[in-house]
Amino acid sequence: MPSKAVYLETFGCQMNELDSELVSGQLRALGYRFVAQPEQADVLLYNTCSVREHAEQKVWSRLGIDRLRKAERPDLVVGVLGCMAERDGEDLIRRMPQVDILCGPGELDKLPALLDNAVRTRASLLADEPGASPPLSSASNVPPPLPPSARQVALQGSTSRRSATLSAAQDTLELLDLSRSVSPESHGRTRSAYVRITRGCNKFCTYCVVPFTRGAEVHRPPDHIVDECKRLADSGVVEVTLLGQTVNHYRFEHGSVVTVGGVTQPQKGRTYKGAHNRDAFAGERVTTFADLLRRIHDEAPAIERLRFVTSYPRDFGDDVLEVIRDHPRICRYLHVPAQTGSDRLLRAMNRGYTVGEYLEFLDRARAHLHQPEIDRPLTVAGDIIVGFPSETEEDHAATAELLRRARYKNCFIFKYSARPGTVAFEKLPDDVPEHVKRRRNGELLALQQEISAEVGREFVGRTARVFVEGFSRLEHRRRRPVGAARVNGDALHSVGGGGGGVVGLTVMGKLSNGSLASHTPSACEMPPDGPLPEEGRGEPVDAEGAIASSGERGSVQLSARTEGDLIVHIDLPGGDDARAESLIGRVITVRLTDSRAMSLVGTLV
Repeated sequence: MPSKAVYLETFGCQMNELDSELVSGQLRALGYRFVAQPEQADVLLYNTCSVREHAEQKVWSRLGIDRLRKAERPDLVVGVLGCMAERDGEDLIRRMPQVDILCGPGELDKLPALLDNAVRTRASLLADEPGASPPLSSASNVPPPLPPSARQVALQGSTSRRSATLSAAQDTLELLDLSRSVSPESHGRTRSAYVRITRGCNKFCTYCVVPFTRGAEVHRPPDHIVDECKRLADSGVVEVTLLGQTVNHYRFEHGSVVTVGGVTQPQKGRTYKGAHNRDAFAGERVTTFADLLRRIHDEAPAIERLRFVTSYPRDFGDDVLEVIRDHPRICRYLHVPAQTGSDRLLRAMNRGYTVGEYLEFLDRARAHLHQPEIDRPLTVAGDIIVGFPSETEEDHAATAELLRRARYKNCFIFKYSARPGTVAFEKLPDDVPEHVKRRRNGELLALQQEISAEVGREFVGRTARVFVEGFSRLEHRRRRPVGAARVNGDALHSVGGGGGGVVGLTVMGKLSNGSLASHTPSACEMPPDGPLPEEGRGEPVDAEGAIASSGERGSVQLSARTEGDLIVHIDLPGGDDARAESLIGRVITVRLTDSRAMSLVGTLV
């Protein structure tokens, strides 16, 4: 069969970005090629997110357009991957019969077989229908959908929370991570990568669909994770971000290892035992999250920056904080969602902690990592949901007070939208009027912008080690039209709910150089309404919509990040492209000379 052209678009979070990278590597190894535009493709794949309505609406829009495409291209294959596929199941096909493939996030290792079957089945059906092969003239002549028996569907369904032993025997998703393509070309000059350590979630927050779409919390074997980091380091990666819905709950029991087909299987997460007691697991042969961080730091010394997202505020052990303190290449940055400053709403959200406990954790983290002599302060980011059912003005005021106390370097603030499949959708009426949500959202955004500016000013005059991600957005706009950015021929597109990550496409929240920086919201939440810590958010723009620069027009502007995830713009005078290129993907020292609304200005030391 000739090589098929694939267009893959990713919606949502960092976890989806990683899934798309793994899937694309798997398909490339089988001879599929990736294209930059859907019009060039034989196969259209959408890796979807169910957390935010905005991202879902984009998927429905794409599928509506695909119905028209199939009128012209009866052989076109359309697949929906990820959380929307898992949540909606075959109802999605009934609504959009042009869809040929459904594949949930827990079944992505099966995608190559599903895709091959769909391509062959579609070709066979067209060959059996005289006159169906030529382009059809109108949308009303869209070829009939595949019969139910020919549909390619792989969903976890009710098996997603099966027992640990049965799960190990039937869980082949680990093979997708193990088959990851790692080479100097796979991450290009960005030299930054995500590594999954857990998948799924056991928390069942009432607003969140992730436990139902990604299944129970599962922890990958530590040897697999460390080996993956080593291979990435050998390929030139210098920054690794560990991913998990509740990353600090990582815990692998070596005495319970199950091996199937020669592969050590992930383990179901169990009830976490201790708040911040270092001896919670004494006497057990386990690898905790603190142990894992220590192993990666010590066994992959070429990784200059080790980061992780997202942390759950309850059960965050002092052992983790001490490992961060004592290991210099682990970044002093925590993304710890609070979601609200109201204890009443925290109970309604089933978050499992109080505001007082949340603030106690932040105080404890800052106390452990406060070392003025090394000038590496901890920075913290959070998430806030505005207008959760029954939220009052008093609740809103309590959330504003939480922002003042937490002093986030940035916070992802977004309006609540009821998501089908969640407890809140079924049981809690969405009773806060939209105009009230908008007002409260705006008030919190304005407050957080003031706090972010204060935090940024505290860094002026310091030196900092920064990771250079690439040319700034301004520099890209100087060089080529918006939306034309592609990197190394890669065509993995990523669109969040107004702020998704990017590989090869300029979208708010990531750089068009394709870097996978870790400033996006938590691994299961991608807010479209909040202030993303994009470069220059809220700063003056020129006539082209580009971010105004303090540098001269003859300079080259780079964008970098501190270990605390603060954006730094660096202007290199004289338009020295060769020098700029040589700095991308490196960790360098700069002096921070100025602070803007959502970024800093630095000069090379």
